[in-house]
Amino acid sequence: MNSSPVKPWQWSLAFVALFAAYQAPQGLGMQNLMLAVVPLAWLLARLLGFKGMDAWYLSFSPRWFAGLLGTFLFAMAVKFGAIAAGAALDVYRVSPAAGAGVGGVPVAALLILLPFTFIPSISEDILTRGFVARALPRLAANWLIVPISAAVYVLNHIYRLANGPLEWITLFAFGVAYAAALYRTGSLWPAVGLHWGWNFANGVLDRLFDVEVVSTVGAPLVSVAAHVLMLAVVLGATQSAAVKEHFKLSGRRSTP
Repeated sequence: MNSSPVKPWQWSLAFVALFAAYQAPQGLGMQNLMLAVVPLAWLLARLLGFKGMDAWYLSFSPRWFAGLLGTFLFAMAVKFGAIAAGAALDVYRVSPAAGAGVGGVPVAALLILLPFTFIPSISEDILTRGFVARALPRLAANWLIVPISAAVYVLNHIYRLANGPLEWITLFAFGVAYAAALYRTGSLWPAVGLHWGWNFANGVLDRLFDVEVVSTVGAPLVSVAAHVLMLAVVLGATQSAAVKEHFKLSGRRSTP
């Protein structure tokens, strides 16, 4: 493959294509169309001269599968804990959902949530984290990639920006935790796991419980606190020294 550097206009066109593929299904109310984002990301990586999903720090190996699974389960636990804490603090009022007794929700109904929460999660992670890190390789090896990626993540929620500053702060906290997972490990998989686990837990909770928001200020703050906890665990469980070199090396384009 061509080893010449990718030009800024090429990065710009690739971003616009991914952004449109992610946002259009939401605007049209056809979430299933978001399935196109992942193959499009692979195609764009090839067109830009990379080997494939490695371009977005999504290499396939048992190590990274374990990282995905571990962060997925961890994020689920954090979400369930956040709801429990919120209920104890009178931020939420939680009661069993209709028909959600023992065996009331079929396992299949929960399993189907896996792909329906995975696709939006990984799609947004590629767009707002993997792509940003690859397109800005010098920043990818610097902690500044974390707030920059988080800011892109906030702006990507174009349909929620009108909700105001508290929404922006909440989204930024989410973005910092997920971007830190990429920065500290050199792989997007842990970020996908955190994002996916949180979204999947939301879906599970919606089917098992009726969660009423009692405090419209407290609810987002509970989510912020949960992601600060995620960030603390990510920072405590990883070291970034070797990762900086990883980003420098993996920033090189593929050769024949």
